[in-house]
Formats: sequence, structure tokens, C-alpha cells
Amino acid sequence: MLRSLLILICFGASIASLHARDIFVSPAGDDANDGSAAAPVATLGRAQSLARQSAGTAPVTVSVADGVYYLPETLTFTAADSGAPDRPVLYRAENEGKAVLSGGTKLDLQWTPFRDGIFVSKTPSGLAIDQLFLAGRQQRMARYPNYDASQKTAAYQGFAADAFSKQRASGWADPTGGFIHAMHRARWGGYHYRITGKNSDGDVTYEGGWQNNRQMGMHKDFRMVENIFEELDAPGEWYHDADTNRLYFMPPQGVDLGRAKIEVVRLRHLIEFNGSADAPVRFITLQGFVVRHAARTFMETKEPMLRSDWTIYRGGAVLLSGSEDIRLLDFEFDQVGGNAIFVSDYNRRVVVKGCHIHDCGASGVCFVGDPDAVRDPLFEYRQKNDLVKVDRTPGPKSNRYPADCVVEDCLIHGIGRVERQPAGVQITMAQGITVRDCSIYDCARAGINIGDGAWGGHLIERCDVFDTVQETHDHGSFNSWGRDRYWSSDRSASQKIIDQEPQFPFLDAVETTVIRDSRWRCDHGWDIDLDDGSSNYDIYNNLMLSGGLKFREGFRRRAWNNITVNNGLHPHVWYNNSGDEVFSNIFMAAPKGVRAPTETARGKRVDSNLYFASTPGMNDRYADFGWDRHSIVADPLFIDPAGGDFRVRPESPAFDIGFENFAMDQFGVKKPSLKQIAATPEIPALEVKQELAKPRSDRRRVVTPQPTYWLGARVVDLKGSDFSAYGVSQEDGGVAISEIDPNSDAASAGLSDGDLIQGVNATPVKRVSDLLSAYQQAGDAALKVKVIRNQQPMELSLPNAPRIVFESAGTAEDFATLAPTGKPTGKVDANPSTRDAPPATLIDGKLQQSYGPVFANGVTTGGYRLDLGESKNVSSITSWSTNFNGVRGPQKLTLYGSDSSTDPGWDVADRSKFTPLTSIDTRRASHEVFNAVALQSKPGHFLGKFRWIIWSVQPVTDRAENTAFQELRAR
Repeated sequence: MLRSLLILICFGASIASLHARDIFVSPAGDDANDGSAAAPVATLGRAQSLARQSAGTAPVTVSVADGVYYLPETLTFTAADSGAPDRPVLYRAENEGKAVLSGGTKLDLQWTPFRDGIFVSKTPSGLAIDQLFLAGRQQRMARYPNYDASQKTAAYQGFAADAFSKQRASGWADPTGGFIHAMHRARWGGYHYRITGKNSDGDVTYEGGWQNNRQMGMHKDFRMVENIFEELDAPGEWYHDADTNRLYFMPPQGVDLGRAKIEVVRLRHLIEFNGSADAPVRFITLQGFVVRHAARTFMETKEPMLRSDWTIYRGGAVLLSGSEDIRLLDFEFDQVGGNAIFVSDYNRRVVVKGCHIHDCGASGVCFVGDPDAVRDPLFEYRQKNDLVKVDRTPGPKSNRYPADCVVEDCLIHGIGRVERQPAGVQITMAQGITVRDCSIYDCARAGINIGDGAWGGHLIERCDVFDTVQETHDHGSFNSWGRDRYWSSDRSASQKIIDQEPQFPFLDAVETTVIRDSRWRCDHGWDIDLDDGSSNYDIYNNLMLSGGLKFREGFRRRAWNNITVNNGLHPHVWYNNSGDEVFSNIFMAAPKGVRAPTETARGKRVDSNLYFASTPGMNDRYADFGWDRHSIVADPLFIDPAGGDFRVRPESPAFDIGFENFAMDQFGVKKPSLKQIAATPEIPALEVKQELAKPRSDRRRVVTPQPTYWLGARVVDLKGSDFSAYGVSQEDGGVAISEIDPNSDAASAGLSDGDLIQGVNATPVKRVSDLLSAYQQAGDAALKVKVIRNQQPMELSLPNAPRIVFESAGTAEDFATLAPTGKPTGKVDANPSTRDAPPATLIDGKLQQSYGPVFANGVTTGGYRLDLGESKNVSSITSWSTNFNGVRGPQKLTLYGSDSSTDPGWDVADRSKFTPLTSIDTRRASHEVFNAVALQSKPGHFLGKFRWIIWSVQPVTDRAENTAFQELRAR
């Protein structure tokens, strides 16, 4: 019986072998031929029709000879082209990289000189030219400003604020058909517009701008225009006049246009796999081809993706939809205008391996599911679900999404040459995507991006990702969001539900995503950036060379056994009971928290890490929150950091905190031909944090910064990664509220901890000094404050807020509003001791041109204290100074009140005794001989009930000279 079965198996295999179909394609072939080796066909379309005759019933191999194949239309595979597991269909280039599939056309042109180095040629009627290639290299549409390859990280490699200004456009006869490219105001990608002409006033008119899902308008400076005839002024630029069928071109130096090969683009998609879940395209392999000349698609990038920053064009040079077991092997995607590979909706087990993808207009490889597979989907950042009513069923509601797909051993670089929110690999609404052994670099934005948590289970391993976020801002070499159904821009709403339902964040992020054994470097963001809500990640055995590790919001992120060179952990805005764990890592900087940790949001475990520094106590920054109590500060004893080997020596103290060495020779592409040409990141020199040296006695005193308050709220400038946490650009800036008294004027007006102030009464506020200046200039006007809360703008009115009154006078008698009339009662003292005059002169009713009771140069924490003798309602606090020696008139101070019945001391940080009122800084004002500044309540209101008033002052010059105060009053 067994012998008979073996005979049948062998016989069946023999029959399958006999029926295998081999088809040959050659540029020298003829579609009338039978496709045999002796009589090849000429086109892939004809080869496909022959292959279809045997597909699924026998193995089919289509061998494609060297040459360029200009596809007349998209080569589309359907279920009728499918193979079977034991009868696959293979289309292969006979020699890898020698068979070129082109979506363009070669032009036969007759050039004549035009002017200024420009040549002109007649083109066929009806020809539309999106891209032009000279000898295989893409040339540039006529543009302003001109392209400068040396400006690698500058927007569009050349930008100008006046790119389409009325003055600039006055020199354009008709800009219709031109394009505007502009960065997003916060540099979260870019916008693109088609110019429709000029209006009667000479202003450029245009349409578009739908390419970014967080609409905030164009950046005021980072702009560029192209396809404008009058801007044709640089070698390599061209312009096509479709109305007159004329092509104008300024060739690079040394090019003989009479012999030049000129190609233009026609097709958006060169290859499509077009099936469905019920009738998929299956078991087809394409191998060894070069894909060129796919059209740009930036004006079709319109589809929003699940509250991410992106919109997307659902297409690419190769588009797969409704496929199973499709393999794209050993391809080169050369300068395609949009996405190279797009895996859309239902797809299973797609493999992209051994490919070289470079100089793409948009992304390299995209895996994007159908939003209809998502439960309770939202598409714009500000949209909110009723979290009580959302579907509690975990996972997708249909199978219309990519799953179990692989990108392996690929070299991907030059990503986002046209669009500015691309990725080397983009994953959204997908499950179980593996990105392995890939080198990804030279990206306008992220190297690898996961646009949501739906539905997790991704594996990223042994990748080398660097030189990313080159033109955008606030991202990482790895970047993700998790704005899933649990997430709301109102964090308190999410927190309330999650406190009751701890599994709520994992309804979409149902499987853990793993990032391991990879190397990352981002010099303009974070190496690994888990942004808004990203949840359910394991991150281990990663070498991070620059930007460090960021966790914003989200749940169950576990990071261990990673190395961050010259950086560390960036915890941003954590939820309570997040379950985050960060342990057994080697860091080189203390955690840099933004609104985290807090008493209610400290994670599960941040401990047992090694901090490489010469600064004892680096691990103590957040010890009060239970962090790093078992961490150590030590030299990890790297083996060869200059050579990129960050393993530690056997005697390393890193082993004491649970660290284990991992391989340093595993990152990136492995295929020999790709490895030979792949770049690697620059290894940074170690910057070991040193203990601060004490200044020499002959050096200028170091000014100790004091906290700044505004209407009872502590306010701080944004710095470093704070801009990301608040979702604003560095250009816009803002002042963050980091602490607020619930009884303060700021709290009464509706301001809260975590708010960001960007304007007062239409005056922009970028930093604290702007806020204090705008407040002072407001005078009696009711305050209207522009606030960013949870990354959304709003306006608050403060009609009853106290006002600042500033007055300057040439003599004591010249004061009109703030005249120091009468002699006040009370007692005044100072800490530390003053020079030149006793503190009592501050309440003698006299203004003199003298130092008064002044603090010595270099005193940065001086304070004057007025005892009113009894507790009373205070409506006005005023201080006078003299501009002695021309420098001591400005006032920089913070006012505090105390209602203590006994001496409250001088510790103004003690909230049981002192109430902060506001900070004042008059240095921007014009000062005469005498100057006065007052904090005054509105009629019918009071600043508070106090017995004691403290003026906490700071130096007002670069030489640390203090103000010459003359009088102090409170009434």
C-alpha cells in the first residue's frame, strides 16, 4: 500500500513537472509569438494572458529579458492570475536589475536654443508632463527658490517666505498650473496646492491643502513654488507649456541634448493586484525588476487616517488589494513619484524582500487597512467619542486589513522627496506586520511609523534607522500614535473610564508590538517616539544614538535592556496606573519629564537603570515619585563606543542592574549587494555628564533662576521636548502653567495646570518675558488669553483680573497716577542684609536719587518684607525705584502675600504660609529718573487678605546689579 502511494505521489509530481509552463518576454520579441524561448513575446501584458491559461493548474514561470518595458497601461493581476501553493506563478527578470518596468514614455525631441541657456522643443499634442528624466535622473520643475542639494535638512532644500507673494507673482504672466508646497505651521508634515491663477488684486489663487490631517495653516517661511515658467533659471530645471506643446529645459552643464535620453511619466500605478477577501489574488511572485516612472500623487493625498497627523493616497507604483501570499522580491524602486508599494485593505502574507527603494515622492512601503474594519473610528485629532457608548468588543470588526505581512532585508532611503509626511514603512489599521533586517535612512519624516494601535502584534527587529525627521519636527526615527477608541484629547475623560475598566486601552491594541535588536538615530527628534496614546509595546535590545526614548500617554509600555547614547528617557504626560515599566537600561541623562511623573501618574516601575555620568545623584531626579531607587550612577565600561560597539566588558556594573549584552553587528540590511551600498549612521562621541564645577571667585556670579508667577499660577518657558508635549512649534512657542493655586485669579478665570498661554489681548506670547510684558501693556483692558489645552486652542476672558500700572517720571512730583503720597504705616525688613541705607527708608515717603537699601551685586534671591501690623484686604501693592547710574531703575520681582499671624519667615515656596500673586518685569519699558509699578485689583475686588507682603527681587543687569528701590506700599 505504501509503495503504491509513493508511486502515485511521484507520478503526480512528474505530471506537474511535465505541465509546468515557461513563458519568455524580450524587447526583441513579438506578441504574435507563442512565448517560448525561441519565440518570446514582446510585452508583459501578452505574457500575462498566456500565463493565465495555466495559472493555478501548473507552475508558471515568466522570464523577462533585459531591457526597458514601457507599460501602455497598468499591469493588473486578478484572481484569474492566481497560482496555488504547489503551483505558484513567478514573473522574474532573467538578470536582477536589468529588466525595467516603466510607467513613462521616451520622447523624440528636436531641441533649439531659446535664451539664457534654455532650449525648447515641440512635444506631442495632448501630452501632460508630471516628471522629466534625463538619462534616468529626475530633473526639476522650474521653481523658486532654486533647489540646493547641500541643504539636506532645509525645507524643500530651499524655501522663501515670499514664494508666492504679490510682489513675486507680479513677474508671472500666468501661474495657472503651478504648485505651492509649504510646511505645516508646526512642521508636522506639509501642504500642497495647485495654483489656479491670480485675482484682480494680483494675489495668487490656489486650491488644495488637504494633505495634513491637523489643519493649522502653512508655515510662514517654509514655502516653495514650482512649475512657473518665469522661474526657469537653473540647470536641470524645465517647464512644459501644454497649451502650446512646448517643452523648455535648461540642461546641466556638458549635456548634449541632441543625444540625450528624455523620458516622461504617464502612469500612477504600474502594477496592481486587484482581488478581494472572497476572491483573492494568490501565490504570485514578482522578482528582480526595476520600477521607474510612476507619477507624483501629492494632490490626491486626501484620505484621513484615524486621528493621525496624516492623510494618504491609497495607491503606489505597486498596489495590492485583496491578495494572499504575494511576494515582491529583489525589486528596485527608482525615483517613483508617490508611494513605492501600497498594501491596501484585505491582504495576507505579503512579502517584500531584498528590495532597494529609494528617492520616493512619498512612502516606501505602506500597510493600510479599511477604516470600516475599525470599531468607532474617528479621523481628526479633535474628534471625540462618547467613551461610555463605544463598542467594547476587542479587535477589528471585519477582515479588511493587512495582516501577517513582512518587509525583510530591504534598503529604503530618500523617502519623502515630494510629500512631507511619509515613512520608510507605514503601518496603520493592520496586524502582525514584521519589519526585519532593513536599513532605512534619509527620510523627511519617520523611518518607521505606526499610525494607530489597531491592532498591534507588529515586530520590528534588527533594523538600522537613522537620518530621519530631516525637514519636519516633533517625530522620531520610530514614531507611533495610539489615538484609539479609548483615547480622547480630553485626558480626564479617558482616565475616568480607564479607572473603571483597566482593559479599555487594549480594545484596539489587542496584541503587543515588539521593537528589538535595532539601532536608531534621530538628531531632530527622538530615536523611538511613542506618541499620543501608544500602548502595548515591548522595547528591548535597542541602541539609540541621539534622541533617546519617549513615552507620551499610553499604557503598558515596557522598555528594558536598551542603551541611549548621550540621552535618556522622556516621559511625557502619563496616565494614572499606566503600567509602564522602564528598567535595566543604560542611560546617559536623567529622565526629562514633561508633566510627568506626578503623584497620580508615575507608572508601574522606573528603576534598576544605570546612568553613565560623573554627576552623583543623576538617578535622584524623580526619587520622590519612587523612581530609580535601585538605579546606579556608574561607567558601564563599553567595549568600543567609538567603533559602535556598545557592549559592556565582563566587569561592567551594568550587569548588577540586570543588563545583558546584545549583538552590535546585526543592524540593517543583510543582502550582500545591498549591504555593499547601504549607509550606516555616524557614531556620536560620548558626552558624559560632569559634576558642575564651583565658579572661581573672580568669575561673574551665576544668577539663580527664581520661579515666575502670573495671577497666582506658576509659569515656565517651553524648552527642548516640551514643544512636543504641548503640541506646538518652536516658532509659536508659549508659556506653560506648571502649578496653580485653586484660589488664584488664574484659576478663577478657568485656567488650569497644563494649559499653554500663547497670547494676551492679541499680543503673541512665546515666552515668559512676553507674557509679563503683554500683561503690563494691557492696562485697564479686560484680559483675553489665548490658551492651548490638550493641544486644542481656546480663549478665556479674565474680566476681573488685577492690572499692572507702570509709570515713569523725571521728578518725584511728576507722578500723576502713582504718586507716593502720605507716609505709610508698618515695618519693613530685608533678607539678606542690604547696603547703603536701612530698610526702614523704604517707607519714609521720600524718593531720592540714591541706591537706597540695595542688595549687593550678585545677590539673586533678595527679598523685602512689609509687615502691615494686622491682616487686611489688600487692593494695591506698589514699589518705586530710581534709575541710579542709569541701570538700577527697572524692577524684576515676584509678589507674595501671607496672612500669618506671626512672623512667616522668608521661605516663599512654603504654600502653607505664602500665596504667590504675580511676577513683574519692567525691563522692556522706558525708564526715566524715577519709576513706579503697581499691582492693583479691579474695583470691588481685592488681591487678597494679607498681613505680610514680600517683594522677591532679582538682578536687572548682566552684571547682576539689583534695583535701587526707594519706597514700598500696600493698601
